[in-house]
Amino acid sequence: MGSADGRRDADRTAGGGLLPAHPAKPRRRPHGRLGQGLTAAVASTTAQLADRCLLPGFVGTRAPDWVRRRAAAGLGGVVLYGRNVESPEQLRRLTDDLHSERPGLLVSIDEEGGDVTRLEVRTGSSYPGNLALGQAGDLELTRAVAFAMGSELAATGIDLDLAPDADVNSNPANPVIGVRSFGAQPALVAAHTAAFVEGLQGAGVAACAKHFPGHGDTSTDSHLELPVAAEDPRLGALEPFRAAIAAGVRSIMSAHLLVPVLDSVPATLSHRILTQLLRDELGFGGLVITDGLEMRAISDGVGIAEGAVGALVAGCDALCIGGGLAEESIVDELRDAILEAVRSGRLSEERLAEAAGRVDSLAAWRAERQPAPAAQRGVGLEAARRAVQVEGPVRAGADALVVQLRPGASMAVGAVAWGIAPPALSFDGPPVDVDGVLRRAEGRGLVLVVRDLHRHAWQADAVEALLARRPDAVLVEMGLPARRPARAGSYVSTFGAGRVNGQAAAERVLS
Repeated sequence: MGSADGRRDADRTAGGGLLPAHPAKPRRRPHGRLGQGLTAAVASTTAQLADRCLLPGFVGTRAPDWVRRRAAAGLGGVVLYGRNVESPEQLRRLTDDLHSERPGLLVSIDEEGGDVTRLEVRTGSSYPGNLALGQAGDLELTRAVAFAMGSELAATGIDLDLAPDADVNSNPANPVIGVRSFGAQPALVAAHTAAFVEGLQGAGVAACAKHFPGHGDTSTDSHLELPVAAEDPRLGALEPFRAAIAAGVRSIMSAHLLVPVLDSVPATLSHRILTQLLRDELGFGGLVITDGLEMRAISDGVGIAEGAVGALVAGCDALCIGGGLAEESIVDELRDAILEAVRSGRLSEERLAEAAGRVDSLAAWRAERQPAPAAQRGVGLEAARRAVQVEGPVRAGADALVVQLRPGASMAVGAVAWGIAPPALSFDGPPVDVDGVLRRAEGRGLVLVVRDLHRHAWQADAVEALLARRPDAVLVEMGLPARRPARAGSYVSTFGAGRVNGQAAAERVLS
């Protein structure tokens, strides 16, 4: 297992303390078949090791019976999404129920702040995302925001936060990273990644730097297809991961993308990338977790069962599933595939035990954390205010007509509330009623709110048409500010679409 700060040490063998996990808890018979050719005792042990490596999701704000049963029998953990969260109080009840089945169960959540929030899906996040923090340029502020977020997560019983995003967003056309990254410069991203890790883990919640070896230089979304990284990550994309490891990050998430200069298989399935590069060259000894195996970059390629086995062979320890496939049958399928791989000799039981041991090691680290002191209140809004960039006269007045152009969100972001105020008019796509907008805005200010204008031609066309007739309109970009129209004399960049980003912009525009 890894040392206390997540770096690799000589003692990486696993399984100690794993079996029996909690002898006082009555053991239930696991679902699924035993690996053929294994003795019953060995197969039972192997099945428990396999279960320890699985982190499924589920639907609902209460744990289904199958999740509770699998948790008691030794499931490694679960991953929570917005569909599992109604309020902090409800979330605490849910995590308490899960931990009552097995205290060492890893309860994780994908809470980045900003555009990617599971805690505040309905309202938008109280914290700005990474790009806003990078724009603010204050490492202590980044550390404070991460600490405040971690304090909230710890109070609701979360053990592992699948953040921060450590990708260097070197490709503005990237459809899935964008404002989730601290920026386009490796040194800046590295510094803020380390600060975020320190803040989050200082609050007692394990951090997860993602997506190794770097998802910033891609132009496709791994939720939908297999991206290809054009650049060698050793030229800069690895810097944030080095910084995260030096800061003691407890886990790192693999990327479902192809890096041709390093290997001919996706990074999640690459021994060269996950073992030789991440473990041996960078010296990481903590938990390696996959991105969601149901994502089409894996499921449409090798399939999730083969993806699970291949990831373990390559060097992953925990298998994340259930963003879109949240059923017990998927857990059975993956566990059976792992048992078959052990039976056939493709996956050694030693590698499986090592992986399961790292899951236990992270759970033990979390159990040793003491309650953190109270976090600074309002730090998220403070950070969002410091990130806002204004060019030209932007005060449109309290009675201004707010028009929001809303492109579809990526699967990573999902359906999260965003904007600077409840819009009087909103458009989800073409056609945009330019004449109607102008009639409604006659005699008062006009505010146009967009998101990633450079990636959505229909937004750009509508903005050009409106600015041609209302050059005084204020344009508010809540995505990546990669394209400012020449006609936009009044321009506001928020560097993200969290609720506090919108509030900070509204203070400048609608007052």
